[in-house]
Amino acid sequence: MNSTTQSTSPPLSEPAGSEHFSIHQWPADERPRERLLANGASRLSDAELLALLLGTGTRGRSAVDCARRWLALGELREALSRPLHELPRDLGVGPAKWATVQAALELGRRLETASLRRGRALRTPGDAQGALRAHLAGLDHEVFAAIFLDARHRVLAQENLFRGGVSHASVYVGEVVKRALTMRASAMIVAHNHPTGIAEPSDSDIDLTQRLRAALALVDVRLLDHVIVGANDPFSFAENGLL
Repeated sequence: MNSTTQSTSPPLSEPAGSEHFSIHQWPADERPRERLLANGASRLSDAELLALLLGTGTRGRSAVDCARRWLALGELREALSRPLHELPRDLGVGPAKWATVQAALELGRRLETASLRRGRALRTPGDAQGALRAHLAGLDHEVFAAIFLDARHRVLAQENLFRGGVSHASVYVGEVVKRALTMRASAMIVAHNHPTGIAEPSDSDIDLTQRLRAALALVDVRLLDHVIVGANDPFSFAENGLL
């Protein structure tokens, strides 16, 4: 589920003095592209995958060296999402390379969120978590979102209902209920992000969840889950026995 899980394959063993070598000068079985073609993308480390997007390094550094240095700036998503002006100038990443990486990130996000296309049935609480993580992770402000489902738990729509600041978004239970009725939903999954990166529920999160569940039950709409998105694995109220 965690799309940022790093590969468990051993780190690439670079030839002696590789800081002065182009990747094309490495043995064929150590080059990222050839390793991907032979063994699949899942066998490559994060640095090797990023090096393929970068294509080339800079003076004194291979593409893998540059990728490793970029990834050392933070967690995977945080590091790769940094604005171009925040990257070290000697990293060797200009507008073209940065744009290539951002395009890859956006494609990954769209691939995850495509799982919530209208009409798709969600069979377990975990079915929506990857898409919600792709949708909400990395935001610098809090967003409260909802997935509306029919009686067979097929997706009717996904919407952002409320937006707040760094630490808080005001959620109005009555407005959530009205929207559920407008969508003719039979069930819902709600989610919000913690920009701090810590996906643990606060007392107010727990209180809100209970009030939402009770209010939705009055109009025969079942609250299936409340997901909190942080820097790592999301927190699921359903999976933790809180719903």
